[in-house]
Amino acid sequence: MKNWDLEKAKELYGVDTWGAGYFDINEAGNLIVCPQGKDKPHVDLLELTEELQERGIRCPMLLRFPDVIHERIKLLNDCFYNAIEKYEYKGQYQGVYPIKVNQQRHLIEEVVEIGERYNLGLECGSKPELLVVLAMMTNPQALILCNGFKDEEYIETAVLSRKLGRNTIIVVERLEELDLIVKAAKKFRIQPKIGLRAKLQSKASGRWVDSAGARSKFGLTTSEIFKAFEILQKEKQLGALDLIHFHIGSQVPSIKTIKNSLKEGAQVFAELVRMGADPTYLDVGGGLGVDYDGSATTDSSVNYNVQEYANDVVSIIQEVCDEKAVKSPNIVTEAGRALVAHHSALIFDVIGLNRVEKTDAPPAVSKEEHKVLIELKDIYETLDLNNANEFYHDLVDIHDNSLQLFTFGILSLAEKAKIEQYFWSIATRMCKMIKNSKEHEDLYENLKKLLSDTYFCNFSVFQSLPDSWAVGHMFPVLPIHRLDKKPEKEVTLVDMTCDSDGKIAKFIDVEAGEPRNTLPVHGYSPDTPYYLGVFLVGAYQEILGDLHNLFGDTDAVHVSIGENGYSVNDVVEGDTVGEVLSYVQYNLEKLTGRIRKAAEHSILEGRMTKIEARTLMRYYQNGLSGYTYLEEPESL
Repeated sequence: MKNWDLEKAKELYGVDTWGAGYFDINEAGNLIVCPQGKDKPHVDLLELTEELQERGIRCPMLLRFPDVIHERIKLLNDCFYNAIEKYEYKGQYQGVYPIKVNQQRHLIEEVVEIGERYNLGLECGSKPELLVVLAMMTNPQALILCNGFKDEEYIETAVLSRKLGRNTIIVVERLEELDLIVKAAKKFRIQPKIGLRAKLQSKASGRWVDSAGARSKFGLTTSEIFKAFEILQKEKQLGALDLIHFHIGSQVPSIKTIKNSLKEGAQVFAELVRMGADPTYLDVGGGLGVDYDGSATTDSSVNYNVQEYANDVVSIIQEVCDEKAVKSPNIVTEAGRALVAHHSALIFDVIGLNRVEKTDAPPAVSKEEHKVLIELKDIYETLDLNNANEFYHDLVDIHDNSLQLFTFGILSLAEKAKIEQYFWSIATRMCKMIKNSKEHEDLYENLKKLLSDTYFCNFSVFQSLPDSWAVGHMFPVLPIHRLDKKPEKEVTLVDMTCDSDGKIAKFIDVEAGEPRNTLPVHGYSPDTPYYLGVFLVGAYQEILGDLHNLFGDTDAVHVSIGENGYSVNDVVEGDTVGEVLSYVQYNLEKLTGRIRKAAEHSILEGRMTKIEARTLMRYYQNGLSGYTYLEEPESL
């Protein structure tokens, strides 16, 4: 990283790969959000973070940029329009957003408003989601797709929504649902719109592969599809069959598996048409991935772009339909992650660090001290490039053996402390000595990880980045400022929870194409705020977050970017302590009453003064109404 400049910063943190053109670094060394490109209206994330805090919005904060959603929706539709024109496709394209990806009201409102011109629809996978979708989607041209497990009430609600003018299609996931749909149609004297979900044999790769294949949770087997066709024919409802659907999983990393599923799914559609059905739509489901790390090799990346995806979807369906001499369907996708992941960023501040490097000389050792200390002293004094590898293994062995010696009472606490000081001093000296040695590259990487600082950060992995903890998913993480300066530190990040899993210890390395164990950062000083951001968190993270250690939702801010700067459209305040406690069935009045009663008892026993009791009650009540994360003291 010699001759540091902004291009080096973008390379190091992979901004041009995962950023997809929506993020860049300005001349001040600050990360910017630029939905339409760096030369168009943009916002400086450091300035935005500082100004939002002046308005009373607290770190950690979730920043949402609806302009990015607009660009993602436009991109997806433009790519399909390009593909339709290129292959002279005879059908149309119509997208659907599955709200399970992020059901936040403000987001759904933005998706519906932005998607109006493209007739972008909504997909629901449960009864609660159905109730949301029916209220939010008023465009009669946009599709409402009903997936998931369905009971009689769910199905009847969906059928009745047709009388509201909603373009609702009920997708049969289990054969039993078809009888309920036919029954509801007769009850309300309306022809429903029905879809059949095919359980494909083709299976994707990546973390979420179980959405397809013979053992997948949802979908009809070939024999069940044939049975459903016969039922609809018998009930004179074959005209209600309007959509064929399949789904191979979320975040599919390889275009090859997408192609395989498209060929199989298109064959199902074509054969049903040849049998006498006349469906309008072929729904290819979700799976369109997001390039989180830019490697094109991991499950957090993809080896294709949106245009390649659209080209393959259109061309393969066209080819199969031409071979079977059937009409080309209107194509539906259920892209969710690809539409909203980029629009959100989590910003948090570093609040402390733990440093293990020892630059001071270790303590003196006399000839009378334990032989382990004498051996460590000799390693420290004779260390050079020639013996570095040998001494590293000796050092690790000595350190491990010293623990056993201490456990059995052979070493004193003072001796154990000296051994630790020598261990870290030798490791620090060794790391600096071999830093530029090509012969010691592997050893240097081991020592870098061993000696990396730990930055304590004001956020919760479990609340804000659940996929990072649960499935090891990697998100882009980097400082939002000081990027014009070379980062001299290597760190891991830990959150505010008391759980050892509350950390980020795997980071993107675009050059190596595989995860790195530490994040390059700048030095931390308690007197100067240092802000980090985690990006592409707009899909799934908010809705999957949990209340580990009772850390709740963060403050969330909706920011629009225009010619005259940015504007704050909405602020959704994060959870207070009291709200989080109410989620787990605590009564705040009773909690306060218990503390008040204990304080009064302490006053009577002379263990607490009245002023101390009043101070404690004020702290307790303020705590219940405060942020669940660390807050700066309010200044008057």
